[in-house]
Parts: sequence; structure tokens; C-alpha cells
Amino acid sequence: MFNLSFDVDGKELAYKIITQEKAKELMEINSDYIILDVRSDWEFESGRIKGALNLPNEDIGHEDIEMLPDKEKMMFIYCRSGHRSKQAASKLAILGYKNIYEFGGIITWDGEIER
Repeated sequence: MFNLSFDVDGKELAYKIITQEKAKELMEINSDYIILDVRSDWEFESGRIKGALNLPNEDIGHEDIEMLPDKEKMMFIYCRSGHRSKQAASKLAILGYKNIYEFGGIITWDGEIER
């Protein structure tokens, strides 16, 4: 499934919404990707998907993100329930990131959690 959005010039931007099972499958067959947790700092510290980086949704604005210099790199995005991750994926697409996979929330993740 694709969620399409448009920038101010009418250019189509997209990110992919995938299941958690598909996210795990893609993570197994690829090695060069980022897992991005867009919850608050304290939520991230309470438990996160193994290897995830923290970038709170509220911190994603209109400027390039120093911790994410490669806009072509495969990126998996999640939050608590899936709402903020969709917002973050849309904002990142507007910033020019290309390979964005949004897969919902950690509350339904059955994979490894690190604390």
C-alpha cells in the first residue's frame, strides 16, 4: 500500500505502508537500512526495536536532518501505535527521502525489544 502526498509545487511524494511481517522480511534480506523510532525520548528509553535510532516526530521540521544524511537509504519508521510514524514518514518524504517504509507501532511488535 502506498500513501501519496504532494508538496507545494504539486510534486508527488510517497512512502510505503507495510505490515510488520513485511518489515521483518525486508530487514532480514537487506543490511543497509535505518530503523527510526519517532516516539519521544522517554518512550524510546523505555524500550525500542533493536538497533533503532530515535528522532521524535515533533523534531522533524522543514530542514535537512543531520543524523539522516543519505536520502536514498532504506528507512523503516515506527512509533507507539502507527499515528506519529505516518506523520513522520510524510514529513520525511517532503524533505526528499526516497525509501521510506512505515510499519506501525511498537505495541504490536513481536520481535526483539531492547531497553
